[in-house]
Amino acid sequence: MPFAYNAEMVTKRAMSDEHKAALAKGRTEGRIVRDYLEGLRATKPKRGRKRTAETIQKRLDAIESELAAANPMDELLLIQERRDLEAEIEAMSNTIDMEALEAAFVEVAKSYSASKKISYASWRDVGVEASVLKRAGISRAT
Repeated sequence: MPFAYNAEMVTKRAMSDEHKAALAKGRTEGRIVRDYLEGLRATKPKRGRKRTAETIQKRLDAIESELAAANPMDELLLIQERRDLEAEIEAMSNTIDMEALEAAFVEVAKSYSASKKISYASWRDVGVEASVLKRAGISRAT
């Protein structure tokens, strides 16, 4: 016999204040950890010679002069390169306060690590420095 939905049989359970607080804590810790890891990734040194705003601007100036004589395919590629370089300059102006992100991470990392069962080695694999983990209270044995 198929199950028939009976509204009288269904009772709503209210979420306890403790459960709500635990969910809020998890969301806050998750946001802090995500922000820190994104900051690590964004500030990770890239391979090769470092580009400065000056060298990018020189290339942008060269692109402008090359566009005048470019065939349609080269024009397309130069315009895309110009967009990429302008985005790179914009990204350079967005500074990340890693000290603040790290301080917040240190406050929540141990609790977050325990609740998600994240090992010391996993933190290290994503680029978290050993000294940061030590300050957070996460050891190899944890």
